[in-house]
Amino acid sequence: MLSGRILTPQGWIHGSIDFNQRINTIREDRRTDSALTILPGFVDLHVHGACGVDIMQGGDAGVTVARSHARHGTTAMLGTTMTATDNSIRRALNGLAPSIAERPAGAARMLGVHLEGPFLSIHRLGAQPADALAIASIDLVRSYHELAPIRVLTLATEIGGHLGLIPELAAMGIRVQLGHSNGSYEDGVAALNAGASGFTHLFNGMTALNHYTPGVVGAALAHAEYAEIIPDLQHVHPGAMKAALRAIPRLYGVTDATAATGMPDGEYGLGSQRVYKCLGCVRLATGSLAGSALTMDQALRNFVGMGLDLADASNRLSLYPADYLGEPERGRLAPGAWADIVVLNANLQPVAVFVEGEAIDLSPN
Repeated sequence: MLSGRILTPQGWIHGSIDFNQRINTIREDRRTDSALTILPGFVDLHVHGACGVDIMQGGDAGVTVARSHARHGTTAMLGTTMTATDNSIRRALNGLAPSIAERPAGAARMLGVHLEGPFLSIHRLGAQPADALAIASIDLVRSYHELAPIRVLTLATEIGGHLGLIPELAAMGIRVQLGHSNGSYEDGVAALNAGASGFTHLFNGMTALNHYTPGVVGAALAHAEYAEIIPDLQHVHPGAMKAALRAIPRLYGVTDATAATGMPDGEYGLGSQRVYKCLGCVRLATGSLAGSALTMDQALRNFVGMGLDLADASNRLSLYPADYLGEPERGRLAPGAWADIVVLNANLQPVAVFVEGEAIDLSPN
């Protein structure tokens, strides 16, 4: 049982929360004097790596990544791929499949895969390599989906027949996101009308907003219910984030974390690319941003530092991504929900994390 200030779907209460694997009861008790804040565990839908390990390495890399992020309050996540050869993608998916099927001890729940590439625009690659880009087909995506469940797929919908694939992908239960796209505003609207659900790292890797040519960013700001954004204060200026927060009702945060997360400055892998961490920022040798070293607890502190109240910041890191993925038993503290819980001190630093009721060891590697 935990006591403190608890964020419930109905708002804040002071009281206690009793749980095993799932939450049993939440009781209000105004006499509770604990200074601890109890939030739903974070749900990160865009994670490439951590602790020197990259998802594309295959094998048990996903386990290491999920354990590292759990120590920062992430209780559920998507293992995210990079643009790579077909064999490399299949190796990564085969590596993720066991931990998706059964959560390893001490790790965040791996809910499935975010397939970020190879179905992207050569004009908006960011840190994605150009030599393995491909045109999507239903048969190809289905063959990947059979190896490990694809929950989110990033697509440059203006390319080839990609737009026509969206209804069938959505029917497979895959959330199609516009990203790494050189499309127009009209392309973005057409994709949403076809069944696309969101936008990958909003503002980054897509055509920008201009008052004559609104671009994919304009389509998101004008029409999106959901979009992901990287709140590391490096990928997007706080002013642009505030504009998106006003325009997109359920804008949610992701880390886009790389192998450099939780590691000292130095050189790391991001798929087939080499990236360099310096002063908390991760870049290619060219200087282009290449994912991040962000963790979700820091994302929470960044949101609050921008002026969001704590409940709103929490929703954008837990409730909204869980709802986007269709996971009604995660991202909230309510009886019957999974006991995915993060306990914070007055500085919003995690002092305890529970994944499906299991206490996570927060000590560093």
